[in-house]
Amino acid sequence: MMHVTPRPRSAAKLADSEKITINLGYVDLGHVDLLVAEGFYGNRTDFIRTAIRNQIERHAEATRQSVARKSVELGYRQYNRADLEAIRRAGRTLDIRVLGLASIAPDVTPELASETIASVEVLGSLQASPDVKAVLADRLL
Repeated sequence: MMHVTPRPRSAAKLADSEKITINLGYVDLGHVDLLVAEGFYGNRTDFIRTAIRNQIERHAEATRQSVARKSVELGYRQYNRADLEAIRRAGRTLDIRVLGLASIAPDVTPELASETIASVEVLGSLQASPDVKAVLADRLL
């Protein structure tokens, strides 16, 4: 089982990571602890980050192809009130597709988000006010 818990952050500083919780079997955890004790890794978190990065690198070409095929933005993308008002003035709607972090700024009202965002697909994390997330709930892919 794995679940994501948003890390607390101040409004002034955007978090650069999310906290996750994983359940490991005792034998796997023992192997991790042994590698830490032997000095291969500084702590469990270092081991887990390294293992994840190794798997991401192992599948890098498949990821690149998928990102290109799905027209996904990679990394961090913020949508603020000015962006969405420009979309509304142009008579368009937005399909948000991000691999990484998508952030809908606090200055975006639920009404503006509803009028301008047609769909949201985020592989990673979506940051938005609870009201904006609620109005977009049926558009999350």
